[in-house]
Amino acid sequence: MRTMKAVIPAAGLGTRFLPATKAMPKEMLPVVDKPAIQYVVEEAVAAGIQDILVIIGRNKNAISDHFDSVPELEVRLQEKGDHGRLERVMKSSDLADIHFVRQGEPKGLGHAVLRARTHVGDSSFAVLLGDDLIDERDPLLTEMIATHERTGAAVIALMEVDPGQIHLYGAAAAVPTETEGVVRVDGLVEKPSPQDAPSNLAVIGRYVLPPAVFDILERTEPGKGGEIQLTDALQDLAADPAGPGVVGVVFGGRRYDTGDRADYIKAIVQLATDRDDLGEELRPWLKRFAADL
Repeated sequence: MRTMKAVIPAAGLGTRFLPATKAMPKEMLPVVDKPAIQYVVEEAVAAGIQDILVIIGRNKNAISDHFDSVPELEVRLQEKGDHGRLERVMKSSDLADIHFVRQGEPKGLGHAVLRARTHVGDSSFAVLLGDDLIDERDPLLTEMIATHERTGAAVIALMEVDPGQIHLYGAAAAVPTETEGVVRVDGLVEKPSPQDAPSNLAVIGRYVLPPAVFDILERTEPGKGGEIQLTDALQDLAADPAGPGVVGVVFGGRRYDTGDRADYIKAIVQLATDRDDLGEELRPWLKRFAADL
């Protein structure tokens, strides 16, 4: 596997979580005992990526602070002999080589990805969105990188959803390939109505992209919501008969959606009940709680 960099867009305003995100980035909201963005960084590292660029906006300094060392805290934990917490604190500082660049104005996901051009250079790269947490036991990104290495195509993560929910996602028009779980993507529709959706294959927040996407994003006009949409650039890649095309990896593993308040709470419950240090206490309590509803 060639060396690959990862880009994590984290410049959104997080309006769905106000007032919690008035002063705290939504990416720093805790999921059990780690901020959501740390799960995403750990996923990239587990896939062999050590160079990570985080796209931030104003009032997002807490993200860079989290991945920096805190010597006074580390010394205090060392003096107390609290080696477990010390190890967890130091882990976030030693995960990877993490860089930050500002997006400036929130002009959409496509614009955020374009801000990574100077750092990424003329190489393929991964994009990971923080709203989708992928369980570490289901290595989706590793499979996507391998698929890109094999085909040269842009690779997007797809997941089957209830047709009535497809309007919440980008939907893919897809054709099976000879490789099980991998489809050729002929078109993408951003948040279609159920009757207009080409399939119930929803685009979730993982991409492995060739550097050619930057040139397309440079000339992409603002689309839905007045923003530069990454979906529009992928549509151009899919429609170009001379280009590398777009393929999708259909993911059937564990995904935790932290994009809205109810799903965020569900993600915390799911992850906490699976943990060795919390599950034994939480599972029987949840059964009693549910029985009383």
